[in-house]
Amino acid sequence: MRQDILELAVELRHRLHAHPELSNHEVETKRRLMDFLRAHTCRLEIVDRGQWFYAVYRAGADRPSLAFRADFDALPVEDRCGKPYASQTPGVGHKCGHDGHSAVLAALALEIDRDGADKNLYFLFQHAEETGDGARVCAALLEQERIDEIFGFHNRPGLPLGLVQVLDGCVYCASEGMILDFQGIPSHASMPELGRNPAYAIAELVQALPGLSDPAKHRGICFATIIQIDLGEPAFGTQASRGKLLLTIRGQYADELDALRARLRALAEEKAARFGLKLRISARDVFPDTVSWPRSNEKIRRCCRALGLSCREMPAPFRSSEDFGWYTKRIPGAFFEIGGGPGGDLHSVEMDFNDRIIPIAVDLYRKLIEL
Repeated sequence: MRQDILELAVELRHRLHAHPELSNHEVETKRRLMDFLRAHTCRLEIVDRGQWFYAVYRAGADRPSLAFRADFDALPVEDRCGKPYASQTPGVGHKCGHDGHSAVLAALALEIDRDGADKNLYFLFQHAEETGDGARVCAALLEQERIDEIFGFHNRPGLPLGLVQVLDGCVYCASEGMILDFQGIPSHASMPELGRNPAYAIAELVQALPGLSDPAKHRGICFATIIQIDLGEPAFGTQASRGKLLLTIRGQYADELDALRARLRALAEEKAARFGLKLRISARDVFPDTVSWPRSNEKIRRCCRALGLSCREMPAPFRSSEDFGWYTKRIPGAFFEIGGGPGGDLHSVEMDFNDRIIPIAVDLYRKLIEL
């Protein structure tokens, strides 16, 4: 990777880190990235798609087309990285390294702008990964532009710097926020028999969760996590009449996650009927399973060998979720990890993307383009 481009990418990354924006609110982040590409490239077409954008290098209609994706949203987590470029927005920080992902992709675009390539290359800058909204919208581009294959990576603090991890099949689990909203009938606290209190239905559902999440009943990762119980009001003269149970359900295999969702729905409906409650069920933050295609992973392994990078197989899928799965449901592709060395864990207040990942990731992407 060229030293001058690396210096520009590091400077860009620090600007992004200092000015983080939450999912679906990344107005200035997107503007900064687009302005950066406009200022430092002359051969790329930059296409504004509202909340997100992409840049494209066109080699010809008869040439293969590859896409590379970076996310650019931040988290509602305080930034205590202790660096001069620390977040200037209280309570918001780039605690997952999306500032680094975007800096890598911008640097790759600059390198291709200078050198050209024998493929059509799409540099996809995506909003709202943390909520699962972004890739679901952006994935339509793959078919609109007839893109053949897509790649993305995530930094992984704690792994040795530059270590690449791949896994054929499921890399990140599917997950879904499940909201069970019970409505009963209020009554005076002295006469609870005249009302309908959701507490008992919610309590029985909570007690049933360990059995529903029993690993012995599943061939892969599959469980429910309690996120919040919101019940009644702090008014000691009135019995609770409304209550919500928020769960995250998570699964390695789509059929097992579907079955867990169906069992929870049926159980909630049964409890609502038993206690005379109305029930509304809704979903939030829906992520598909992120699957890497074996033939795409093999390309990553080949590139690592050519570059002298260590590459190993992940022992198991990550329990966490990543919306890159919306892309590989449509076309072949792979999502891999690059170690960031010692540092704060993802989503922690100390987390800061390691700038030394940038040249490693750019060189790996360039090798993939050359295959």
